[in-house]
Amino acid sequence: MVQFKSINPRTQVLGDALLATIDGLGAFKNMALQILEENGIKNPEINKWYPQQNWLNAFKVIAEKIGSNTLFVIGTKIPENAKWPPGIDSIENALASIDVAYHMNHMIDNDVLFDPDTGVMKEGIGHYGFEKLDEKKIRMMCDNPYPCDFDRGIIVNTAKIFNPKGQQFVKVDHDESGLCRNKGDNVCNYIITWD
Repeated sequence: MVQFKSINPRTQVLGDALLATIDGLGAFKNMALQILEENGIKNPEINKWYPQQNWLNAFKVIAEKIGSNTLFVIGTKIPENAKWPPGIDSIENALASIDVAYHMNHMIDNDVLFDPDTGVMKEGIGHYGFEKLDEKKIRMMCDNPYPCDFDRGIIVNTAKIFNPKGQQFVKVDHDESGLCRNKGDNVCNYIITWD
């Protein structure tokens, strides 16, 4: 997917996730609110829905004016603000559930894209793919319209939050030998290892 361009113009994102943008800019909260407002999102609230393209436009401004490290920090705030499916008890389960959480926090035409009661996932926003490579090694494939650095932040903090009692060392590397949306590709791959 192309970064910063919604796949479906009718896609909306839950305000809970938008609040990560404000958290990610920390002391520059007013700047975050201004950037969001300039892109059609005024004072985002929990449990309200906002156009995804507006949020992506705000990300593009942040990338250009502040830098990709800020996108990474915003990504780290997503796991703290987003709705998650129940029963996550390991790094592996957490990483596998990112795609479900992603769909739970987006909707198209007033229809949330994952129903935890039925387990039905609807298409239209891309995915966070999951592939187990070894006992303690996973590949995540991100083919969604969000920036590469933002996705890396989501993956890093998801692994950290769901690290059982913080007893394992977790490493997240962008697969530099592969594709990257920063280079115009449709997907970014990340390799996650732990011991």
